[in-house]
Amino acid sequence: MEWLNSMNNAIGYIEANLDGEISYDRIAQIACCSTYHFQRMFSFMMGVPLSEYIRRRRLSLAALELQTSDAKVIDVALKYGYESPEAFSRAFKKMHGVMPILARDKGVTLKVFPKMTLHIKIKGSVEMNYRIEQREAFELFGLELKTTVIDSKCFEDIPKFVEDCVKDGRYASLLQAAGKKADGITDAGVTYAHNPNGGMNYLIACYKQTKSVPSEYKVLSIPKQTWAVFSVDWNGDDKKLHDTWKRIYSEWFPTVNYEHADCGFDIEIYFGDKQTGYSVEIWIPVVKKQ
Repeated sequence: MEWLNSMNNAIGYIEANLDGEISYDRIAQIACCSTYHFQRMFSFMMGVPLSEYIRRRRLSLAALELQTSDAKVIDVALKYGYESPEAFSRAFKKMHGVMPILARDKGVTLKVFPKMTLHIKIKGSVEMNYRIEQREAFELFGLELKTTVIDSKCFEDIPKFVEDCVKDGRYASLLQAAGKKADGITDAGVTYAHNPNGGMNYLIACYKQTKSVPSEYKVLSIPKQTWAVFSVDWNGDDKKLHDTWKRIYSEWFPTVNYEHADCGFDIEIYFGDKQTGYSVEIWIPVVKKQ
């Protein structure tokens, strides 16, 4: 598949330049997509941000070089992009558990983070219900969490954040501020402010219907956009929701003529109640590939 070859060629470019400058724009160009889309795709499919992958691969090669040669620590540090031996030593110890000067000692065990290769499995027997929709600009407001996609930590942080907000009353207060029933659910969950190091923000959100909202809430302005919309029969099954997110990036994007737009907002919109059950629509901003 052409897409798969392009993605693996991009990883090949990273591997060939671990001891030099790596351009995120060049990686994306090789992968035939935007820089933002490649970073989002990579993080979801690999479970680690692009910057963290590069860091771990460089430290793996650095460890191998220190173990198998008489290279000086400072030379290895500079070779793999560290401006000082101190910065290199801190990063090296964090990954390997020992200082780089001890890498050659007998019995020392070092870690290796192997080169990744992309494979995809298209499960044609499992449908993905989606539609493409244009939507005018709108606003949301709510409770904000800062988290990260590193090691899929966001999948742990977000449910805990929601649970904590329910327990301490912030969730009910948000519903009240939005004019909703106290035993209801919010309108949406939004991820945004994604950065190359894996950080991102999450908002428990309601539609902003009035000109102003209490100052304790974060307000997001969502621009006019084309969206790919995926329906999920949720009913509180977070695994089903997470699996859909992963399938969007591992199965849907590779087989369609769309890529993730740079507007920076991915949205879950919630429907239903305790009597009828709950469903979710995942809204992802998209543009047609050039």
